Amino acid sequence: MTDAPHARVTPPGKRAAIVLAVLVHLVLAGFLIYGIRWQTRISDVVEVDLVRQTAAPPPAPEVKPEPKTEPKPEPKPEPKPEPKAKPEPPPKPDIVIKEKPKRKEPPKPKVDPFEQLLAAEEKQMAAQRQVVEEERRLKQQRDAQAASQAAAARNKALASYTDRIRAKIKGNIVMPPGIKGNPSAIFDVVQLPSGEVISARLVKASGHAGWDDAVERAILKSTPLPRPEQPGLFERNLRLTFCPIEDGRCS
Repeated sequence: MTDAPHARVTPPGKRAAIVLAVLVHLVLAGFLIYGIRWQTRISDVVEVDLVRQTAAPPPAPEVKPEPKTEPKPEPKPEPKPEPKAKPEPPPKPDIVIKEKPKRKEPPKPKVDPFEQLLAAEEKQMAAQRQVVEEERRLKQQRDAQAASQAAAARNKALASYTDRIRAKIKGNIVMPPGIKGNPSAIFDVVQLPSGEVISARLVKASGHAGWDDAVERAILKSTPLPRPEQPGLFERNLRLTFCPIEDGRCS
């Protein structure tokens, strides 16, 4: 007879190693399972937080409190003015002086209409006399001014006329020798309206007989004398002065 196979007997050391290996595998499996669950939980928590942050409504605007209106201070009542003390009337004197009665003005005299008319006419006549007197005064002033202007014009024309006569006579004087200084000889000349010389009379001698005789001969030689441009300027009697040097001062 054949014996049954002998059952395999595991040595004790090998059994412990197997048990330890199984335990290690179990522990690792447990760690893996726990780690997966823990990561899933963390992702869920993060998603929940993100959802919460995204979906959260915007914060409500802050409402500023309205400024408090302080009550206005009530105006202080103005002090009432103290009543002024009424001045006491002065004491009446024992003796009352009576006022003098006013004098009545005398009645104004009545104006006579006839006298009033005469006064008005006299006033008007006085004004007219004043106007006439003013016109007469102005006329006299104008006449005097015109006469003065006419006299000045006549004198100027007469001087021009006389200068023409003296110039003609001067041109006919023959200068004598030996004259010293600038002596003057004055002659009165009588002429006709035609300019013809009637006479020449020495009024003031020059002190040099040669000069006096030379002037007298020149006057008689110059006849007829120049006539004025205006007939009214004619002078019958002429007084003429002659000096050797006309531009110098006669002595």
